Amino acid sequence: MRFNRPTLGALSLALLFAGLQGGQAHAASIAEWEGCSSITADVDRLACYDRVSGHAQPEATPVPPAGARTETLLEPLPVAAQPVQDEPDMLSALSRHWELDDEAKQGAFLFRPHRPNYFLPIKVSNSPNDTPFQNTFVQPDLGLDSLETELQLSFKIKGMEGVFGHDNFDLWFGYTITSFWQAYNDTISSPFRETNYEPEAILTYRTNYEIAGFRGRFLNLGMLHQSNGRGEALSRSWNRVYAQFGFERDNLAVLIRPWYRIPERDEDDNPDIEDYLGHGDLQVVYRKGRNAYSLLLRNNFKSSDNRGALKLNWSFPLYGRLKGYVQYFNGYGESLIDYNHSQQSFGVGVSLTEGM
Repeated sequence: MRFNRPTLGALSLALLFAGLQGGQAHAASIAEWEGCSSITADVDRLACYDRVSGHAQPEATPVPPAGARTETLLEPLPVAAQPVQDEPDMLSALSRHWELDDEAKQGAFLFRPHRPNYFLPIKVSNSPNDTPFQNTFVQPDLGLDSLETELQLSFKIKGMEGVFGHDNFDLWFGYTITSFWQAYNDTISSPFRETNYEPEAILTYRTNYEIAGFRGRFLNLGMLHQSNGRGEALSRSWNRVYAQFGFERDNLAVLIRPWYRIPERDEDDNPDIEDYLGHGDLQVVYRKGRNAYSLLLRNNFKSSDNRGALKLNWSFPLYGRLKGYVQYFNGYGESLIDYNHSQQSFGVGVSLTEGM
């Protein structure tokens, strides 16, 4: 067998060092030393030399020489039995949105989505509401296009967890802004036709009961203000308090929200708004995979002059977190400026969060 000079020199020094240790090293063969020198990793090669020279640490794992059968040198170590853990239950959409379960809670002062966040670059209405703007343009024959865009941004922040010293109570603050933009209407300089602002405070109480096969998950007590921030003839606003009940069954969520309008102290911009927007709404949300379908209903519950609205939304995956978004609306009050105007509209765009 031939060895190159560096290998023989290293082996000679190692053997000499081993002989000076007062018999601490065992009688190592040339094959064992050569097996160590063939190891490429520095740490493993040093451990091999320590073992062959008799300086291996008791807790070190022995390294087999080159060509040796592993099973003849190593004994299997006993493996402690690991307890089998149950997989955690998947959190429901309502639990994630309102942090109803302990596993869902993230603490206070973090931004979360509230209502859907979306952008509809294409939205068509069959009956644009020109009436409120007839006296606002320099030329009275100018009107609104049936094609426009819509943008909604909505978030909420948990202000306090465990209100009243009770784990089932949380305090939230929400804010939603919805803008309708005549982006393609160059005739009137492409203005924002309407923007609605909606701040609200919500006290969430976690519940757990069964009714008609549905599980009652929460009760929201809220107060909100909604206005379009305009003055004089275009001003629209109202204040409400509401109670919202949340139910779920598998992938289906149902939210029932009756409200009461707080009377205006000063001059009322829209005293008949309840005749069109009613006294509450019903929302149904169904999820299948990464698709979400929602239905929103409003009605004034009057036999004569019955008015209401219907809104259908569908979100579906596009790329990563980006989702496609389709919206259909039919009825009164798509925006505050249109509270007493009925129309149908259809929009297509994208969304980042679905909301509730």
